[in-house]
Formats: sequence, C-alpha cells, structure tokens
Amino acid sequence: MGGDISKNRKRERPPAQRRFSHGFLSNVGVSITHRLGHSAVFSRSVGPDSRPPIPILLLPPEDTETTLPAFISAFLPEFPQRKLPDREHFQILGFIAKGSYGPILKVKDIFKEKTYAVKVLPKSEILKHGALEQSKEEVVIQRQLKHPFIHNLQDCWQTQRHLFIMCDYCSTGDLYTYWLLKGRFGEDEVRLFAAELGSALGFLHDLGIMHRDVKMENILLSDQGHLRLSDFGLSRRLKRGGRAFTICGTILYMAPEVLSGGPYNHAADWWSLGIMLFSLVTGEFPVPAEQDHTSMLNKVKDFPYVLPDTFSSALILLLTELLCKNPVNRLRNLECFKMQTLFRGTSFDPLILQKTPVEVILELRTHPDWTAKSMRGLSLDDFDSFDCDKILHSPTTPT
Repeated sequence: MGGDISKNRKRERPPAQRRFSHGFLSNVGVSITHRLGHSAVFSRSVGPDSRPPIPILLLPPEDTETTLPAFISAFLPEFPQRKLPDREHFQILGFIAKGSYGPILKVKDIFKEKTYAVKVLPKSEILKHGALEQSKEEVVIQRQLKHPFIHNLQDCWQTQRHLFIMCDYCSTGDLYTYWLLKGRFGEDEVRLFAAELGSALGFLHDLGIMHRDVKMENILLSDQGHLRLSDFGLSRRLKRGGRAFTICGTILYMAPEVLSGGPYNHAADWWSLGIMLFSLVTGEFPVPAEQDHTSMLNKVKDFPYVLPDTFSSALILLLTELLCKNPVNRLRNLECFKMQTLFRGTSFDPLILQKTPVEVILELRTHPDWTAKSMRGLSLDDFDSFDCDKILHSPTTPT
C-alpha cells in the first residue's frame, strides 16, 4: 500500500522529484514535500523504464449515476468493480496516514472481526499523475507475494471514482520509529533483522521482482516484533538478464548504479539492505542526504563505508560485501548471504526465526514517546479536507 502526505503542485517534471516517506502502519509511502529528511525520494523516468503516457479519460459529474465504461475498464482486470461495503460490513476506525494520492484508512471488517489498512486512491489523481500502470503493477506484484516477512495484500477493488487497496494492519508500526527511539541496535538484533529481510529479498528476486525502496520506513513489524517488508509502489518485474534505468527510491538508500541512471538490477536492493543494517548498528546514516541525485552520487562514490573496529569481524565483512560499489562484485543473492560468517548457527527457517518475540521492539512499543515518533511531525489537520463519510459512509476520528 515504504512506501509516501503531499501538497499538490503544478507538475513541470523537473529532473528530480523529491518525496518524503513515513511508511508507517501500511505499505504505502507517505510523502511530505515541504521537509528534507532521511527519506527524500528522487524519481526520474528515462529510457525503456519510463512511464507510459497518461490515458485521456473524463471524470463523470459528481451527481451522475451513470458509469462511464472507459473510466471503469481502464483499471480492469487488476481492480474488479464493486459497490462500497455498507456500514454493517466495514467500519472506519480512523486515519493511518495521507498517501501520495489519497488517504490510508484503518478499517474494521465487522463480519471477520479483523482490522485492515485500506489505501483509497481517487482515479482522477492517478490519471492526472500518469500512475495508472504503476497502480496496476503494484497490485499485480503483491498478489504474487505470500511470504512470512512480506506485508500481505488482502483485497483490492474499484468503484466509479476510487481504487481501494486493502492490506493487513500493523499496529506495531515501522522499524524507523523504533530506530528513532533506540538510537542503535545490538548485533544480535541486527542479525535477526538481516536474516528476515534477506529472506524476503531472496524470495522477491527469485520471482524477478525488484523492490527499489528498501528502507526502515517500509519495514513494518508484527505483534511479536518481526519484520514485514511493505510498500511495493516502486517495485518492478524484470526478466532474466533485464536492467532498469529509472532513478527512483529513497536517496539515502540508493545504490551508486541507481543514482547514476542505470543500468541496474536486483543487486541494488542488497545495497539498500546494507545501508539499512549500517544505520541500525551505528545509529546514523553513512552519508547525509543531498538535494539531488548527482550530488549524492559523488558523496557515495567517495565514502569508504568503514565500520568501527569495535564491531565483530563477521558484521564488518557482511556490510563490506553488501556495500560494494561495483554491483558485479556485491553480495547479491540469498544463498551467498546465508553463508556469511555472521549467520553461522542461524536458521533461516521462518518458523524458527519467528519463534521468539523481539523483546527490544516490544519494550520500545510502550515507550512514552512512541506516538510522537511514529507520527514524525504529521498533523491531524492534514486530514481535515477528506470526507470519510462520503467514501465509506462512516464517521471517523483520526488515529
């Protein structure tokens, strides 16, 4: 459904588009365009990886009951057409975040007695920003993904004016929140996070899927503190031997070959994993964020990525192999990842990895600053303009 609250601006398509991500509690990125922080995302379409032209479709008038076939069929078959669930079926419990195109809602299925995160996408916004194929691709990819360490898609559908993408609701939040609270994690904790996320990446890459936005904000946590990779809005399927050219992702995590405009492949995700592990264990990002990808590339090319010798040699070796600037020589597949000295004696069986709760996460969940850190400056005023009752016939209170 990361994944990123954005102000509408006139699109003149500058060379780099900045997006700021929170990605908490759902697998959609939440963007704040007025603040530069750890999550600046630059996206530029070039070459064979560029976006398709925006379809020219007219919105039906607000008061019309007539459904325009083209306005429905453009989103088929990925988004089946359905009526909105009634109040006796779905109850909106509140807002989770404001996404790039629309709100993310916390919704309870009364029949199943389960809570979900539902991303609501106005079709007018999707078409205006040329995101039709991207929205469909996100759903196509997520339907393939059933893995213990990947955030699950539960359902998706369309009405006349909106798309709905429903995923599991993760009340524990995202890894970035806990990193802000903790400062740095110990090697044992980082080993567990690495094993779980490495397993998820290996699974994705076996299916030919690049995530392209691996970062702490897109790592949701289960009730027991285990990882769930989320936000597949930038993901792409690559054929064997294929390459991508779009400069996209979160600039702090972007591999050198992505920053330079490609070509690149799945190895870029392993670099992002290396940046994340480096930051978790040291308490800071190796390279501060730059305003544009060219400046960032120059910094990344020159930075040595040397860890303090107080860390174990096994951890230093793993990060050195992940943060190899030449993707050909980089550690870039799960089998080699498992063979690292750091994982000696570690089982990659998901049942065994998840057998024990992650105590540090559960302890931090009760931290008095947890709510403030998870909101990260997000104001409830950002949601005032959205009429939930008009969308799902139910009053809400922000959460």
